[in-house]
Amino acid sequence: MTLSRQDLILKYIVESFIKTATPVGSKTLIETYKLPYSSATIRNEMAELEQRGLLEKTHTSSGRVPSSEGYRYYVKNLRDSNDVDETIKQQLTMIIDQHNKSIEEVLKESCEILSHMTNLASIVLGPSSDSEHLASIQFIPISQNSATAVFVTDTGYVENKTFVLENNVNVDQIQKCVTMINDRLKGTQISKLGEKMESIKPLLEDLIHANDKIYRAFAEAFIKFASDRMGAFGKENLLDQPEFQADLRKFKRLLEFLDSPEKIRELTSSDSSLDVKILNDEDELGFDDVSFVTKKINLGQNQEGSITLVGPRRMDYDKIVNALEFLADKLDELYSDDDK
Repeated sequence: MTLSRQDLILKYIVESFIKTATPVGSKTLIETYKLPYSSATIRNEMAELEQRGLLEKTHTSSGRVPSSEGYRYYVKNLRDSNDVDETIKQQLTMIIDQHNKSIEEVLKESCEILSHMTNLASIVLGPSSDSEHLASIQFIPISQNSATAVFVTDTGYVENKTFVLENNVNVDQIQKCVTMINDRLKGTQISKLGEKMESIKPLLEDLIHANDKIYRAFAEAFIKFASDRMGAFGKENLLDQPEFQADLRKFKRLLEFLDSPEKIRELTSSDSSLDVKILNDEDELGFDDVSFVTKKINLGQNQEGSITLVGPRRMDYDKIVNALEFLADKLDELYSDDDK
């Protein structure tokens, strides 16, 4: 990739600031990157980049830092593509090549690796519950007074609910309830399970008089089952970033945001396979220094999810984007046969 002098200077400023979190001046660029330009020439180019809105000048230094628009320009035009960090590549490959793991295990361990290797938070979102249906409920007695119900969707997603039985309720009675629920609710859209469960409550009362706790146990499981599939990993890493150390209130607000599947899904939804959102205080969310890099992933069974890495806008976009694209390609290889 042949870059103009101005693009080359912007690229090096972004990459230097990502590494050091320190404003970048002409002297740093010359010494670090051996640029064959004079300090005056570099300062002139930096001034033009500032006029274009790609750089900002801090109050405490003569150096420049990338603006939100500068990061966006870098991601779109200047980053080095396809250069996957070898350690990340090896660890992700090792996880995915273990074919005995469930999709939930693969995603959990992959996200833990990404968070650890990038020092960022990672969020995995599964498909919306509107696109899944109940396949079956399996009832597994554990003892005379306890049992586990296993809920399975048509995409293979599994949720468990273990509950303790009252003395006047036996396992056979619960099995009859489960059989009825299966007969009545199999094939129901996951997001409508709570509503359908309410409609069969009178029928359950005919089967078992002390059904209130049993009913609530299943109803609670359906509510959890219908909630957005989300896993969050490495949120504590964000506190290692100077941007959040300096503003704990911002850090707390971000953590609260990351605990909301609905907000994450709304923010990261995009028609693009790869979406980079670099926020500033002008954005509706009010975060003045946060980035979300989201990659869509294949979950098999014609289902799609996403993985998002979250951190300060001063994140290593090269490393992050390349790692996410590598992971998405590996998952596509692993689950593409499920879609045929």
